Amino acid sequence: MIKKILILVFAQFLIFNASISLEKETTFNKVLFEKAQSDGKVVIVSSWIKYCSSCASQMKVLKKAKNDGSLQDIKFENIEYFSFDVTNKEIANLLDVKFQTTLLIFKDNKEVYRSLGETTEDLIYEAIKKSI
Repeated sequence: MIKKILILVFAQFLIFNASISLEKETTFNKVLFEKAQSDGKVVIVSSWIKYCSSCASQMKVLKKAKNDGSLQDIKFENIEYFSFDVTNKEIANLLDVKFQTTLLIFKDNKEVYRSLGETTEDLIYEAIKKSI
């Protein structure tokens, strides 16, 4: 009986870890980042690491913001979204990011927002709204 329970727990663990690592991919590119800023876009960058559940939660909120494109009467337009694996030291050093689940927002070629570990949809949407 205990063996069956352990197998079930282990299987659930594997499924959970697979689901939180599937959505993550590095989309950050320095040239595209600089172009988006020079084009006057608000630029949102999030960092992640494999098997990080808070990273997956934050990315889920950002994906929703990107796909929904609005918050109440505010349109999330003219925004470019990037993400990167925080173990990529070149990107991490460029953006001075030391931890996963770091969220950065840039406007007019300046960083206007930085948070660590923020996964709450309302707070992330509020930060985006203040930046546009």
